[in-house]
Amino acid sequence: MKSIYLDYAASTPIDPRVVAAMSPYFTEIFANPNSLHRFGQEASRAVFVSRQTIARSLGADYKEIIFTGSATEANNLALRGSIKAIQKIQIHSNNSNGNSDILNRPRIIVSVIEHESVLETCRDLEKEGVEVIYISVNKEGIVDLKKLKSTLNDRTVLVSVMYANNEIGTIQPIDKISEIIRNFRESRIKNQESRKADSKFIIHNSLFPLFHTDAVQAFQYLDCNVKNLGVDLMTLSAHKIYGPKGIGALYVRDAIQKIQIHSNNSNGNSDISDRLLAPIITGGDQENGLRSGTENVSYIVGFAKAVEIADKVRGPESARVEKLRNYFWRSLQKAFGSKSIALNGSLQNRLPNNLNIYFAGRSAQELLIKLDLVGGVAASSGAACATRVNKESHVLKALGFTPARASGSLRFSLGRPTTKKEIDSAVEKLKNR
Repeated sequence: MKSIYLDYAASTPIDPRVVAAMSPYFTEIFANPNSLHRFGQEASRAVFVSRQTIARSLGADYKEIIFTGSATEANNLALRGSIKAIQKIQIHSNNSNGNSDILNRPRIIVSVIEHESVLETCRDLEKEGVEVIYISVNKEGIVDLKKLKSTLNDRTVLVSVMYANNEIGTIQPIDKISEIIRNFRESRIKNQESRKADSKFIIHNSLFPLFHTDAVQAFQYLDCNVKNLGVDLMTLSAHKIYGPKGIGALYVRDAIQKIQIHSNNSNGNSDISDRLLAPIITGGDQENGLRSGTENVSYIVGFAKAVEIADKVRGPESARVEKLRNYFWRSLQKAFGSKSIALNGSLQNRLPNNLNIYFAGRSAQELLIKLDLVGGVAASSGAACATRVNKESHVLKALGFTPARASGSLRFSLGRPTTKKEIDSAVEKLKNR
């Protein structure tokens, strides 16, 4: 029995070309890239070139790419790092009299269908006094833009909305969200200037709130040019694009890595210089001081190679896999009938490789086990990080679905190796389960 893998949203196999690119950096070019000798500099050069490759793909500068140990870490750096930076600014300004709301009770805004690495971090930050606003979505998983706009205030430090959802594949209007935030910033600056004489602490930069997007699922199929999207922070992961596990990246717009904070504090200092993003892992000051730890050279090289390949195949592969995905959905409808299955989310406004389907009267967990053990088909009932603990999908719940529908839905995600023959076989095996 030939196994059929339809869980590419959870992880992808490493492309052989990526393995080949990584290979020399395990045993030949193995030195610490921070060492000054020729061995170290050779490794350092590889990191530099890789950083340039990824930056070029995003329309960014190489200095704006910060390597992390995973996308989860990158998301944590975006959220925790922005709050930590505000706390540092408060200490530096010696402003303990409650003159700045943003310092006393900072606000983060996220969508209710973010990845758990964002939501769990938000829950943790709430315990530390951070206010978190969770923005609702419609039946297709699209963020309520009016609600988002209305929740922006002078205390808002960060807005985080994922580019494409990992469970239902919904693509968010990132450019529209960016426009809302940009307009708010402009109006905020005008208000700050009008209050300047009375304010003892003014962040005069037009940068708050920062805008972060988790583009882990999106990068393989969508344009992730950071300037076109208008984001300040963007999370990426190698193992979702046929690269190695254990390496992620955070794009950090150069303007927020070092800025001037103008202050009229009691010490008479006219201004201080600080970042709007602080490190959450400290030590050797690597990654422009935002992520300490010796760089994982081989994985960074592999990441860059995976990005390079993704850039080349994005257009044709997106078209191919979308056609195959639509064929899969039509085949399932024909096999089961409209009363037995239903699509979760929008067919149009979703990633081309994603299907999330409700099987009426069936248990997703039971169906998954039977599919895997008997049929040899690998799918998932939601995010891989949640399925092991058998948690109800927070994404499907947020769409307003009943617990029965949430627990009876499967996610199928196609990849580069997926063929029409595999789809036909998967449909047949699903029908017989």
